[in-house]
Amino acid sequence: MLSLYKLEIFNTVAEAGSFSAAAERLLLTQPAVSQHIQDLEAVAGTQLFRRGRRGVQLTPAGELLLDYTRRILLLVSEAESAVMDIEHLAGGQIRIGATPGVGGYVMPNWAQTFQQRYPQVTTSLWTGITPDITERLLRHSLDIGIVEGEWVESWQLEKMVLQEIDHFVMVKGDHPWTARQVIPIQALDRQPLITRSIGSQTRAWLDSIMAQHGVSPNIVAEFDNPEAIKQAVSAGMGIAILPDYTVRHERQLGVLAAVPVQDADLQRTMKLVWERDRTFKPVVRAFVNHLTGMFPQLLNVCQDQAKLRENSSTRVES
Repeated sequence: MLSLYKLEIFNTVAEAGSFSAAAERLLLTQPAVSQHIQDLEAVAGTQLFRRGRRGVQLTPAGELLLDYTRRILLLVSEAESAVMDIEHLAGGQIRIGATPGVGGYVMPNWAQTFQQRYPQVTTSLWTGITPDITERLLRHSLDIGIVEGEWVESWQLEKMVLQEIDHFVMVKGDHPWTARQVIPIQALDRQPLITRSIGSQTRAWLDSIMAQHGVSPNIVAEFDNPEAIKQAVSAGMGIAILPDYTVRHERQLGVLAAVPVQDADLQRTMKLVWERDRTFKPVVRAFVNHLTGMFPQLLNVCQDQAKLRENSSTRVES
């Protein structure tokens, strides 16, 4: 008889492309993963993977089993969602992907209030750039994503805007601009600017804004997270453009100051992202429901998920 646990391991190996990568995701040893696949092949009576130096590839029988496996795992998830009362969760884990600003300054508070309501649930946060979050959502390595900034449309993913985020020029507390109520965008020309790294959506957005207004700042440093950028500005290395929520503590202490910019739209959006046509696990439903207190528009997502579960139940019954 096919084991559901071994099918989950089989699915992970197929997604990861190697036993070692699958073992890392599953927190198992490589020999253990290999043994589980051998056991599954013995039950199936056929080889499921072709082994090679660069990983593994599915055999025709493996591709057939993978199709059934994914349908089985989806049905298990839908059945779990249909019968479990999210208000009485006994445990579980939600895997959230977030862009660096959201992950570092927004998610800790959300996770803390969620944990107070559901103390047996673990929140697992992975921080990365938007394209990597997209990839992990499609690989089912994440349950949902929360990203700030531009989004590349995908027919496989859905999004819901949570809120608009204002950005400001951040300067050291004793900078001359702290006395200014607003500065023109042209004032940034040739100024020492600290930015996110090339390849991030934030950097692409900022470069586009500068190009639109004919501004050429002097890029003195590139960092992959807002905390490093803040520290560099505090040290007097240069200025930066950051969302207000990342510097509230420093502004209260007078270490940094936020200066609005005129003649340029420095507003971005924070969005919830998830895989289309995939029903949320109970823990994910609980988390999204928890956020509806701050973002009432998420009630629409909860309603759509309820319809999706109902339609899935109808398909199973038929």
